Amino acid sequence: QVQLVESGGGLVQAGGSLRLSCAASGRPFSIGTLAWYRQAPGKQRELVATITSGGRKNYADSVKGRFSISRDNAKNTVYLQMDSLKPEDTAVYYCNLDLGLSYWGQGAQVTVSA
Repeated sequence: QVQLVESGGGLVQAGGSLRLSCAASGRPFSIGTLAWYRQAPGKQRELVATITSGGRKNYADSVKGRFSISRDNAKNTVYLQMDSLKPEDTAVYYCNLDLGLSYWGQGAQVTVSA
């Protein structure tokens, strides 16, 4: 059974930065595609960024140039560095590990004040 645990959320002013971490346990981490999603109140969950086992990265247009996804396979951890944060980035952020089956973390709240 895979467990994903996010950390690093919080409250920040617009223009500030946060780094989210997601630590995985229970299954081979290095072979999966990792992703960060977010869900704002009243909205559907949306894809923010992905990183493949080979290190290829993709980002939603809304975060390109501001967010950066990375992974450390030795630590079974994926990161999301978020810079130049905007109030519209406020959401619960979830990490996801795709090993054929999809695994989710419990979510981390990110709140950006104007």
